[in-house]
Amino acid sequence: MTKPGVSSFSIRRVAIVLLVPVAVVVAVVWHYDVLGISASRPPANSLMIISPYRYAGTWVFDDPRAGLVREPFVRGVPEMIDVLVADIPDAKDGLFSANPFPGYQKKLTWLRGDMQGNYYRLDDPPMEGWICPALFKYYEEAPQELYVRAEPQS
Repeated sequence: MTKPGVSSFSIRRVAIVLLVPVAVVVAVVWHYDVLGISASRPPANSLMIISPYRYAGTWVFDDPRAGLVREPFVRGVPEMIDVLVADIPDAKDGLFSANPFPGYQKKLTWLRGDMQGNYYRLDDPPMEGWICPALFKYYEEAPQELYVRAEPQS
């Protein structure tokens, strides 16, 4: 016959012995993002920089941090970029943010979502363009406004 309290002590001891290594493993997996499940998007108030370039007849950009290579701009956005860089013949970098920033040139206003992408409107000149799902590499949800600026090569 076992003494009272001995079995509960053993179960508690086994639970503690098992729980400590499990907690350590979970902490390491979380800290080093081993499963790739942490939020990899920049903060919504960040100023992002991309370097669009012409490829195969349209504007594209690369962003290794977001896993994007030759990501094309389509459906009206290349024409918006043409307007943005019209006075900058050696444009290299594009800046964008969901918040106004000093020196932004144009504001795009969200119109509607469609086929996993989002339509935005440029007021001056009046244009509409579709931004593909790559937008969600930068934002958890489509911002109501995007502020943009093109910069020359330095």
